[in-house]
Order: sequence, then structure tokens, then C-alpha cells
Amino acid sequence: MSETIPQGARIYRSELAERIVRGWCEERLAELPGLRSLPELSTSIGPTRAFRFEGGPDAPVVVLSGTNFNSALSASPASDMSAERDVILVDLPGQPGLSSGRRPRGHRSRAYGAWLDEVLPRLVDRPAIILGHSLGAAVALAGKPSPLVKGMVLVGAAGLTPPATSPELMRVTLPWMIGPREDKSTRLLNFMSGPDFRYPVHPFASWMTMVGEYCRTSLAPGPLPTESLLAWRKKNVIVATGSDDVFFSPARLHGPARRFLDADVDVLEGGGHLVPYEFSERIRDLVTRADNEPKETDPTD
Repeated sequence: MSETIPQGARIYRSELAERIVRGWCEERLAELPGLRSLPELSTSIGPTRAFRFEGGPDAPVVVLSGTNFNSALSASPASDMSAERDVILVDLPGQPGLSSGRRPRGHRSRAYGAWLDEVLPRLVDRPAIILGHSLGAAVALAGKPSPLVKGMVLVGAAGLTPPATSPELMRVTLPWMIGPREDKSTRLLNFMSGPDFRYPVHPFASWMTMVGEYCRTSLAPGPLPTESLLAWRKKNVIVATGSDDVFFSPARLHGPARRFLDADVDVLEGGGHLVPYEFSERIRDLVTRADNEPKETDPTD
């Protein structure tokens, strides 16, 4: 049994806030045909919820969402992959959703890496593709290579380099944090979106308004320790990002992806930071490519 890691601050502002957010997630997940809730997992950083679409015979894919996102938002676009493979979605503890409502205390990236190593054998019984978006990519990189990881697809990947900041980011983020409303949430989401995915009312505006009102949001993680990144060098890792990603642009990711992972960056034209929700078919193609890529044998494994 893994050592229990001390839990830090609660992410919800009150017990009522937690019930509202969890209720919204449960209702949204219940609307998705074919999605099955898996038994809750007891882990070193708290209870963890996961969900599964039964699919085709190819390698299963395990989906780790980004900051403030979760299975309730990611399940619909991820279901596009279920024709070929099982799709397993996992809510990260310490993020709004159905897993633990407390963040791990101390060295958070190390805690999340140990958590992934702990839960993966309980979610899959054969080699899988890890699909990590933003924070989820950093969690994937914080884990250790193992026979259960056939490959990884990291989209808008945190953990390789700090996210870009700008005055415009502050202009759309601070009003949302101070007094969340759907118009402010839309401005923030449109800032994170590709040019063809900016709306008068963004489809995720109601969710982000709930997050702003009921949750204590976290920032994107900083770069992971070099040794964590180099463990994945020359492994079957695909790094991708939207051409218009305001946090992790192609230019920002190119150097660290090449230096630490010996990987090029796939640029998804027209995509923003929310590219997994904008171009699910392109993400599906990347997962298929990772599944078909022969894994290099490392004599030290």
C-alpha cells in the first residue's frame, strides 16, 4: 500500500459549494450513453473517481484533464476514440470534479506522479496510451515509465516549461476571479480558444462560472524536475499543441520537448489551449499514431 501523502487545502469554498459542483458533474456524466462509472479508488492523495467507455480492441487510452477540467467535460470529445479502444477518464484529486476535494500538500508534482503510478495498474490490465492535457500532461510526465505505458500523447503540455503570461491574461482572469459571471467566463475561455472557437456565450461558460464561484482555483504547474523529464527521453511520447495556444505555444514547447524528450512538437493548426475540445478527431489521430508507434527498447529497463 502506498504511503498516504498529507492533504492540503480544500478546493471548495464550502460544503454546499462542493455538493453543487459534484452534482453538476454527476448529472453531465449520467447523460452520456455507454459511459460506466468505475468503483472509487482509495489512493495516497485521496479518493479517485474514474469512468470508462467500452470500445474496440486497440490499446486503451487513459485521459487526464487539465486545470479546472475533468471527466464531465472531457468525456464527450474523448468518446470519439471508443470505436477503436476503451477510453478511461480519471478525475484528478485536488481539481474540481468527483475525486478528492483536497490538494496534495508539499511537492505536488511528485505526489501526482506517485498517484498515477499507483492508480494505473488498477485501471488497465494491458499497455495503454496516456492522453494528458495541460496539467494532465504534467501528471503523466511525473509518473515513471512502466510496461503499462505503451505511449503518451501530451497536448498543451505543462511540466516542460512555465506557461506564458501576458497583460491580456490578467485582464481576462482577474475579473473572473473577483466576480465570476458567464460573460467574464466567456472572455476567459475565448482567450484560451482557437480563432474559430470563440463564442458570444462559450459552451463551458456555466462550468467556469461555477469554478470561479465555488472553488479555489490553482495555477498551472511549473516545470518538472529534469530527472523526471529525462526518464521519458526516447520513449514513445508525442507532444502536440494548438497553433494559437496562449500558454504553451509551439515555439515555447519546441526547445524543451527536443531537449528533454527528444521529441518534435505536432502543431494543430487553428487550435487554442482547449484544442482537445476543439479538434477531437485530431487528438484521436495522435492517439492512434502513438498506439501504432513501435516502442524502442531501453537496455536499462
